[in-house]
Amino acid sequence: MSSSDQTNRPVRVRFAPSPTGKLHVGGARTAIYNWAFARANHGTFILRIDDTDPTRSTDENTQIILRAMRWLGLDWDEGPEVGGDFGPYKQTDRMDLYKAAAQKLWDEGKAYPCFCTPEKLAADKKAAEERHDPFQGYQRTCRDLDPEEAKARIAAGEPYTLRIKVPLDRGDVVVPDAVHGNVTFNARELDDFIIFRSDGTPTYNFATVVDDAMMGITHVIRGDDHLSNTPRQIMVYEALGAPVPTFAHISMILGPDGKKLSKRHGATSVEEYRDQGYLSDAFVNYLALLGWALDGDTTIIPRDVLSREFSLDHVSKNPATFDFKKLDWIQAEYLKAMDDATFSQQFLVPALITAGLESGEAAGVYAARPAWYDLLSSILKPRVTLPADVVEKARFLYQGDDVEFDEKSVKKNLAKEGTRAYLEAAQTALAALPADGWTAAAIDGALEPLPDQLGTNKRKFFGAVRVAECGNQVSPPLGESLELLGQVTTLTRLQKALPLAQ
Repeated sequence: MSSSDQTNRPVRVRFAPSPTGKLHVGGARTAIYNWAFARANHGTFILRIDDTDPTRSTDENTQIILRAMRWLGLDWDEGPEVGGDFGPYKQTDRMDLYKAAAQKLWDEGKAYPCFCTPEKLAADKKAAEERHDPFQGYQRTCRDLDPEEAKARIAAGEPYTLRIKVPLDRGDVVVPDAVHGNVTFNARELDDFIIFRSDGTPTYNFATVVDDAMMGITHVIRGDDHLSNTPRQIMVYEALGAPVPTFAHISMILGPDGKKLSKRHGATSVEEYRDQGYLSDAFVNYLALLGWALDGDTTIIPRDVLSREFSLDHVSKNPATFDFKKLDWIQAEYLKAMDDATFSQQFLVPALITAGLESGEAAGVYAARPAWYDLLSSILKPRVTLPADVVEKARFLYQGDDVEFDEKSVKKNLAKEGTRAYLEAAQTALAALPADGWTAAAIDGALEPLPDQLGTNKRKFFGAVRVAECGNQVSPPLGESLELLGQVTTLTRLQKALPLAQ
């Protein structure tokens, strides 16, 4: 069956990470594209663990990947913890299937044992180079060995690999790619590559094709670093008599300096962004835009829109640049779109608990004074990006009567001639407010006329009061801040700041 016949088959895609470490940004984007493509086409999204690298693959790393996938909200239809009709979904549990597929190719004359040692292969390659042979791959030394001789050598315990027999008359290999168009490779440059190693394990290019063929994968969406593997994989599909899927090779992600994204640019694993406090929806939205666009203008793309509108024809061939500022902007937009109660419970209170400013379970902490947290949320939402910003901007509310002063702010706003009169006037005006009328509107109303009465400008007056109350000159709106502090604490702080004023 050709790739053009894929349109008649229900969409089935897979994300197949190797559990050799954490899930990184590039892998997460690949997972998002596969998930979104499956959802947009009413297809099936499969999670498969490609753990055939025994030296680096661990169960712990598998769990890290599963946690990252769950945090991203990429629910899989088949795979670990879910099951399905095409399992197992870990390559180490599928070894018998690979062996059976390889044996079938061997029996059909489409694969053959190779007894060449590494030294023999190196010598053949050197000789091909010296005679300027245009073909410098495996020289097919064992391709036409007598089957009986091969059996005898195997019976004698001689090590061997299994190689696929690439048809000598095979024309160019055309990769049907939904991003790059048809990509043509010269089949004459393909050697009879190994599909099973001498230690009895399958190679990547064989195992992944056996899995994709047996699982009915219709579209392979992956990084373009795999494009060079694809002609060999197509050889395996053809040998197995399996339909060749449509490929979509997506470009790599670059750092701001134009080089491949790495730790030197900042966080690279999904867990690091989760732990910094990025919202899953905002992070998925941002990663989706690294190489894909809805219409060229829309930046905020909720998950339901992504899963409905995603298409491969909107994926760019060009490398994407990871822009930390744009990620922060998208995060801020998602925060602003929350109502105050949601922001309080999902972002504000957890941040305060993590920082040790509050203690207990988030639900209980919020329930103790929801109106207080919601007021705080209303003034912080437009001013924060991450939980660390919440803690920085809310800390002054948790310092009791003795607020911590920023020296530069004191020097610039409080330690100036006339500021003592500002604080005393504010004390008098705020003390006159009834306890049950302590609101931001009433506080602003009491303070607003004072600069004119004192013959000063608003910047000087409010700058002094702000530093006295909040400890620095950069804080949320003053009226709401004082409402949150409460009348008693507000008046006490004004009193304690008097010695700093002149």
